[in-house]
Parts: sequence; structure tokens; C-alpha cells
Amino acid sequence: MENNHINPRKTLETIQPYSPGKPIWEVQEELGLDRVIKLASNENPLGPSPKAVAAIQDGLADLNRYPDADASHLKTAIAAQYGVTKEQVITTNGADELITLISETFLDPGDEIVVPSPSFSEYDFGAHIMGAAVVPVPFSTDFEYDIDALIAAVTGNTKIVYLCSPNNPTGTYLKKAEVARLLDALPAHVLVVFDGAYSQYADAEDYTNGVEFVQAGYPVVALQTFSKIYGIAGVRVGYGLASKSIISSILKVKEPFNVNSLAQIAAAAAIEDTEHVQNSYTANRDGREWFYSKFEELGLSYTKTMANFILVEVGSDGERIYDELMKKGIIVRYGKTWGLPQHVRVTIGTPEENAYFIEVLGSLLASRV
Repeated sequence: MENNHINPRKTLETIQPYSPGKPIWEVQEELGLDRVIKLASNENPLGPSPKAVAAIQDGLADLNRYPDADASHLKTAIAAQYGVTKEQVITTNGADELITLISETFLDPGDEIVVPSPSFSEYDFGAHIMGAAVVPVPFSTDFEYDIDALIAAVTGNTKIVYLCSPNNPTGTYLKKAEVARLLDALPAHVLVVFDGAYSQYADAEDYTNGVEFVQAGYPVVALQTFSKIYGIAGVRVGYGLASKSIISSILKVKEPFNVNSLAQIAAAAAIEDTEHVQNSYTANRDGREWFYSKFEELGLSYTKTMANFILVEVGSDGERIYDELMKKGIIVRYGKTWGLPQHVRVTIGTPEENAYFIEVLGSLLASRV
């Protein structure tokens, strides 16, 4: 029998471990299925960047060496891509790590962060581990950002405002003019973290990935990732762009060698793989429009998206739909975790995956009593 009196920090009482989508192998084992498709984690259905795969293969012989602690080659490639200096770039073990590092750098107990709701749960996690408070601001109609409400939520205790655009899980985005209005209204002590993980899929003319505001000198950290359109989620590379002074502060809490060697060379190759990026964008755009038409045929409400997933309202028996999809070998994300029990979020997959999802979903809707 375990017998100890080791107590964790009080703030951990407010934290729940992150709950990712189930992996394919787990669903296969649990349900005894041969065929399982995963449309839950917003992964690239076309696979990884071929240039990244080749770079990893070429780098295997050097695994006895520690990674470049500065990720110099990768930072240089990122800086060139966005028109910033190398000193304005930080690379991390996925964008999740960067969110935690930002929290460790700028938050004290009693501080506040303002977050859109619902949005990515890691923003809350980073605040809670530092003993800071989370101030959620609900979206307005159709999950559109409410800029006035975000501004009104800011107090003297606010340290960070998070913006996820396109937003996960809704797929909605912030117009460039709205971002500018928000930034100009915020007090000078507030840092804005602009999460553009899905920015490469966004094609609205008035969309911004936030980098232009970094270049203009605003106190903004623009988050990016190689996990989505570049297709290398398995090696975990995220990065941020900000002023040199902001980056210098965050580097003080970053662990050395946080981005492994294979991840660094894969990301440096992937960022130059314009063909893979374009193919991924085109496939996603076509799949998005196809899904819209099918949801309309099924009489389902959905939220138009600028990302690689769609939030769709399946009805009051949303949990049953989610469970039955799982039994048929289709993994999606159930919306209850975001306070949306009538919704599921589905990643835009290959045409074959999309068609199978719609076929099964249609049969489940038709079987309602």
C-alpha cells in the first residue's frame, strides 16, 4: 500500500491533463477493428513533407551528437520566410511548449490572461501552472470574435491576451482590421499571443497571421507550427516570432536542446517545400467545400472554417453520434470538452476518408427514432 504525504502545489487542483484524440492503434485494439480513420487531431492527410522525410533520412548518422541548442540553421530559414531577424525567432518542442514558456516568462500568481472561449486548452494550462487566473470571453453569434468584449475583459492584472486565428475548435478567424483595433486599445503592459497554427490554410483576403504586427513593433508573439500543413507533427516543432527583447526574455526559461536534431533538419527542409504546402492547401480547400455541400444535404448546421477542420452540429444526441462513429472506426473530436455537446469537430481528410465519414454519419442520422 502506498503511504506518503507528498502534496502537489495547490494550483494543480485547477489543472486537468490534456486529452488528445485517441490514436488509431488504441481504437483498433479496443473495438477489434481492422480499418480505422482518424479525423480528430487536424493532421495533414497527405502525410509529411517529402523534403522533411529525406532530410531526416540524411541526418540519422549524426544522432550521437547533441542538437544545435540555438537551432541556428532552422531559425535562419524561418527568419528568411517571414522577413524578420534571426534574433526575433524562438524554436520549441511544438507550439505547446512555447505557450508554457510564455507563461513561465510573463505570469506571476494573481495575474490574469484573457482567452476566447471556446479555444485551445493549452492557454489555460499555461496560466494555471503559474497560479494565474483565466478570464474566458465567449464568442458572439456564429463563433465570431467579440473585440469589444475582449477589450472590456482586460484589467490592471491582465498580462496576456490570447488570439487563436483561425480558432481551434471553431475555424473562425479575426480580420486584420479587428486585430489592429484590439492592439491599439490594449494597455502597454499587455502581451498579445497570436496563435496562427492553421494560418497556411486561411485564404480570406482580410486574414492576417499576426506577423505584420510583430514587424510593426507591437508587443505580439506570433505562434506557428510545423505540425499542420507541413505534416511533421510527429517530430514536434513549433516557433514564435516577436521583438528581440520579448524573445530574449523567453529564452531565459527555455531548456537547452529542446528541439531534437531530426526535428530541426526536418523543419528546415519542410519550410522550403512549397509544392507540398500548395498541394496540402488545395486538397484542404477542395475537401472543405465538399463537406459544406454534404452537410447541407444532411440538413446539418456547420461553421465555415479557415482551418483544416469543421465544427458541425449533429444534434442533441451528439454523444451517441460520436460513440457510434468510433464503433465504425471513425475518430473525431466530441464537442463536450468545449461546452458544445451537440457538436463534433472533424478534420478534413483524404477524399476517401471524407466520403466514408459522410456515409456513416448519414446512416446514423437516418437511424434516429
